[in-house]
Amino acid sequence: MQQRSTRTLYAYWNEIRGARSTPERRDIDPTRIREALAYTFILESDDGLDFDFRLAGSHLCSTYCRELKGRPFASLWSGKDRDALDTLIRAVTEDHAVALVTFEGKSDRGETATFETVLFPLRHNGVTTARIMGGLTALDTPYWLGIHPVTEQRITGLRLIWPDDHDTAATREITASAVNEMAGAMHAGNMPPIPVTVAGSSARRYAHLAVIDGGKA
Repeated sequence: MQQRSTRTLYAYWNEIRGARSTPERRDIDPTRIREALAYTFILESDDGLDFDFRLAGSHLCSTYCRELKGRPFASLWSGKDRDALDTLIRAVTEDHAVALVTFEGKSDRGETATFETVLFPLRHNGVTTARIMGGLTALDTPYWLGIHPVTEQRITGLRLIWPDDHDTAATREITASAVNEMAGAMHAGNMPPIPVTVAGSSARRYAHLAVIDGGKA
């Protein structure tokens, strides 16, 4: 997590969840993350699959030079990246993982900048498939940002973080190409195992399942 706003959101989300896998939506106090609000968004979904912007900070709207409220989150992405985002969102809503994505954004004039976005699971009305909290920040601030809209973006890398019972995290760094392969395999029903570490034990992750070798200690 390279940007201060991203680290602020992660620290706050981790604090309010406590011993739970994810905090309640009503636990969020905007005054506690005032310095990161311009970079923060909330996604909502009726079916747990398609997410729209419920709230979007001024930095996000400035980046795309338009109001994002009510727009589909998937509309920011295209091609295989959209399939990969669908897979990541399942990891967030079903596994309660935190997804950190870096991507290259391109303006309608071909100018480029690097961004990071983070997705946090939230519980709302008893389920974790209806709300997601997120943040999006540019890693650099070229002169054109906020003047020319970002019209294309391409995932360059990501990290999935699974907080465990001991308030540490099992992390897995995955390249953009691996994410696309993972998404394609999931859609084809042939998900390959992904090695991870869970609570200090070696495990293999199949879609939303983590299989730990050696049984329960």
